[in-house]
Amino acid sequence: METVLKITPLKYDGVDELVGLVNSAYRGEDSKKGWTTEADLIEGSLRIDADSVKELMKKEGTTILTCSDGITLLGCVNLQQEGDGIYLGMLSVSPNAQGLGIGKKLLEASELHAKAVGCNFIFMTVIDVRHELIAWYERHGYARTGEKKPFPVDETFGKPRQPLVFDVLKKII
Repeated sequence: METVLKITPLKYDGVDELVGLVNSAYRGEDSKKGWTTEADLIEGSLRIDADSVKELMKKEGTTILTCSDGITLLGCVNLQQEGDGIYLGMLSVSPNAQGLGIGKKLLEASELHAKAVGCNFIFMTVIDVRHELIAWYERHGYARTGEKKPFPVDETFGKPRQPLVFDVLKKII
């Protein structure tokens, strides 16, 4: 029997579970079970905290989508409307559920959301040395714009182990 995945907007009572998911997908030892880890690039176990998520949720034009099997939170993505585009961030899939198509489903839901709010492109920033991740986004229609952005250093959320910079990727929808 195939698991039915549900994609729904985040509610405040799901913030703590979402924080656990995002941190486990990107930082610390648990993240190394999956292929999206940043643990070798950034020291620390926090990528985000509950206060940061709550602030995101209050920001006008923000939608955080979650993906679950009805019981367990498996993935999420933050979508922030900026003019006629959507900034896509915090795409996270539980290290134990990576490779099951959840990221692809969240990208598809992001595109539907963008169209529903009248946007015609999605853009994101990805650490430029994350070659496998950039290649994954490229396979899903995103392209590097040539624009670079500085990586913000906030030691609350980890200390880079090397100089880091973002590549900006974009997809017309």
